[in-house]
Amino acid sequence: MKYVLQFEEIDRHSLPHVGGKGANLGEMAKAGLPVPPGFCVTTAAYRRITDELQEMERWLNELNRLQPDQLDEICALAQKIREGIRSVTIPTPIRESILQAWTRLGTDHAFAVRSSATAEDLPAASFAGQQETYLNVQGEEQLLEAVKKCWASLFTDRGIVYRIRNGFDHKSVSLSVIVQRMVYPEVSGIMFTADPVTGHRRTVSIEAGFGLGEGLVSGIVTADLYKVRDEEIIEKQIANKDKGVYAVAGGGTEVRELPSELRQKQALPDPKIRELAALGRRIEKHYGSEQDVEWCLEGNDIYILQSRPVTSLYPVPSGKKGEYRVYLSVGHSQMMTDYMKPLGISVFLSLAPEDITMFRLTEAGGRPFWDCSSLLFLKPVQRKILSSTVVDDNLFALKKVVQSEDFKRLAPKRGVWREALSTMKDILSIYRKAILRLIQVWYWEGPELAARRALTAFEQELDRVKQELLGRSGAERIRLIRRHNIFDAMIDPIALTYAGFIAMAVLKKKIKKWLGEEWDSSIEKSPPGNITSEMGLAIGDLADAARPHPEVIRYLERAEDRTFYEGLSEVEGGGAFRKKLDEFMEKFGMRAPGEIDITRVRYREAPTMLVPSILSHLKSNAPGEHREKFKRGEKQAQEAIRSLLQRVKATRGGTRKSKKLARLIAMYRNTVGIRELPKYIIIRYLGLYRETILEEAKALVVKGILDQTEDVYYLTLEELISLLESRLNEEEARKRICSRKASEEIYRKLYPPLVITSEGETFSADFVSDKAPPGALTGIPASSGVAEGYVRVVRRLEDGKLNKGEILVAPYTDPGWTPLFHSAKALVTEVGGMMTHGSVVAREYGIPAVVSVKDATRILKDGQYVRVDGTNGYVEILEGEKE
Repeated sequence: MKYVLQFEEIDRHSLPHVGGKGANLGEMAKAGLPVPPGFCVTTAAYRRITDELQEMERWLNELNRLQPDQLDEICALAQKIREGIRSVTIPTPIRESILQAWTRLGTDHAFAVRSSATAEDLPAASFAGQQETYLNVQGEEQLLEAVKKCWASLFTDRGIVYRIRNGFDHKSVSLSVIVQRMVYPEVSGIMFTADPVTGHRRTVSIEAGFGLGEGLVSGIVTADLYKVRDEEIIEKQIANKDKGVYAVAGGGTEVRELPSELRQKQALPDPKIRELAALGRRIEKHYGSEQDVEWCLEGNDIYILQSRPVTSLYPVPSGKKGEYRVYLSVGHSQMMTDYMKPLGISVFLSLAPEDITMFRLTEAGGRPFWDCSSLLFLKPVQRKILSSTVVDDNLFALKKVVQSEDFKRLAPKRGVWREALSTMKDILSIYRKAILRLIQVWYWEGPELAARRALTAFEQELDRVKQELLGRSGAERIRLIRRHNIFDAMIDPIALTYAGFIAMAVLKKKIKKWLGEEWDSSIEKSPPGNITSEMGLAIGDLADAARPHPEVIRYLERAEDRTFYEGLSEVEGGGAFRKKLDEFMEKFGMRAPGEIDITRVRYREAPTMLVPSILSHLKSNAPGEHREKFKRGEKQAQEAIRSLLQRVKATRGGTRKSKKLARLIAMYRNTVGIRELPKYIIIRYLGLYRETILEEAKALVVKGILDQTEDVYYLTLEELISLLESRLNEEEARKRICSRKASEEIYRKLYPPLVITSEGETFSADFVSDKAPPGALTGIPASSGVAEGYVRVVRRLEDGKLNKGEILVAPYTDPGWTPLFHSAKALVTEVGGMMTHGSVVAREYGIPAVVSVKDATRILKDGQYVRVDGTNGYVEILEGEKE
């Protein structure tokens, strides 16, 4: 193996020998891009150095046992390794190879010496800034010392922590050293070939400052910002540039104060901005992906110093090529923004009929999106969105879209009604039965009877589908899942949900008109028929079933899923608790956090997921308190209704008005909880589908076609059918599974935008309350009232231990989180709107809630004392964390 490779000997396939940066530089040099000449000291040299260091094996073994939070241990061990590497004598063959290559480039020149790790500038992890760079290196002694320092820099504290967090074995990572002829630029900077903030793919973002680029990378220099779109400069922000980094005679660099005439001067002239942006597009086209580029300007020449893939951009959903489209995240409305495996996405998308254009669902980054363009392109819809005062996260984001420059310029003006009419026709065809049912309930049928019917009607159809699945095998069973239409089972719930929405809107209008009063939120407390609230109450019942049996409680604290049920039967009181648990699992065992993803483990498979909620309830609530609290809510609601009807009756024509109002209230109270039923129906079916698919996957494992049952999660429904029918061969299936597991590592780290366009531009729903005090976090006021308490941040339900009276702060809450609401004093979430799960349940429980609070789980800390104002939509930090 060579210890040195010239740039012309290197391309993108040389990564094992020269690391990510070195491979990129060689690739660009071969492509004819303006890269300063240089060479790479290969990883073979690094491995020889570390192999000859006697204690290296022991040090690496120690590193691999450390966790990222063991900073003191990491720091001490890292220092030992760096000192060890810097103390070695470079073997003669390596030394001679380096000096020969250096002589070839010209010993009178200065050089930039950079580290290039094999786990660097990769699609899954950039590792940017983890190793060291040495500039203006002059002479043989400085060069060889800089090479050793680069080898040692693989073990900086930050580099070690980064590798641990990204799952890299320290033994698997090697280091190459780049030696490149030094350029002395007047201007340098960084360029992204897609806007790193908005994600806009046609926007090139350029940062520029005077002197060497090291100043920008290190944060010493404030840079100008230029944005170029379609060869036009669309934005310029000229910074006050008071410093620059420059080379020093004899080697090294220094920070200098800039002359006054340069401080407010545009660093890069307009023609060079356009030239650089065009060069960026050329680099992007060569690599086939968006790039993060380091560049500099020396005289009239632009040089490229480095290019790496941008790893932070969210993928753009696939759509009609060349057409401007707008995609709305389905996961935000479903309270499931986590990555979904291919099977999960495939099953979820299959729930929507393929021939219905309104359900134009697609996937990006392992999350589902809805193409809402056909409706959004209509002028009446745009006017309605812009004039709407409804507090809703989707509306906030779509309002920004409609007002954006791209939308105004690229959204089609002609032919939009043709697509929209097709969509409206589909809406009517789907909802026709629901509309007829709504009319029937609204005018003739008692709401109590209708609600009971909705709660039980789908069970018969679910049992029929179950029997049909049991009667089939192999690909036919999976085909039945793919073809099955569950919408008929949801006609009643959909009709009643909209009846409730309409009733509430009419109620608010009538109360305002007849009494001049605002809506009393007490009317919303403890309504009947909410299947999710019933699950929360059932968790309380489980806690009460365990309460008389200390052995059961102790068992729950140490229980494992694998032996959960067997172990329960061996403790005193386990039988009584098991009976209650079986009742719970019969009705709710198919539920789970992130439950719209069929690949997520369910309660019945992993009952320990319920344990934190049961134990928290035991600790925070008295026996039967949850049921009493629900009854108090019912009583408060009835008192509020009685008082309201009396006040209306006292007005002119009051008897007639109160009868009308009583009917509307009954309609609202008996239907508001039904909005949770459609999702419950979907989850019941998903539970059935999951059992069926896993049975087929186990059969494939027995045949040796799959290595493990969970591998089926990385196939789509169609691929599973093909595999079962031997149309997809085993080798190809394994390749796809392996590739998708690698993609999962990338996508799981990304957070999906609420709205993304076909241009890659993303939009959020930042809500600003004009009543919030300075410094408060703002969001959507979802449940009225004000509460103060200590913060408890819960990022995963499995970790959800909440003490009574604490403020629950979570990324989102789906029905699986309901058990925590009994202990919560208030709710704060990063995702959500007025009608999402957490908001509805918070109103029913009568606790304040603020949702769509950006970065709430990152900014708020356990033990902080805060005020949650669910009326005005803000969270105010009153005191720091408890000691």
